[in-house]
Amino acid sequence: MRKLKGTVKETAKQKRERKQEFAKMRNQINTVVLPTFGVIFMLICVYVYFKTRPATMQYA
Repeated sequence: MRKLKGTVKETAKQKRERKQEFAKMRNQINTVVLPTFGVIFMLICVYVYFKTRPATMQYA
């Protein structure tokens, strides 16, 4: 398909809305994604700790 010669200009309102959406997504990364990765990392650490710790010794 041929491309149209004139590109559609973005209005100031559309540009502002796009920037607000981008800022909201960046904020959501800090409030949702990073804590989720932190919790998953901690669960993996606890699992590895319990699987690799030595068994308790029984004293006779």
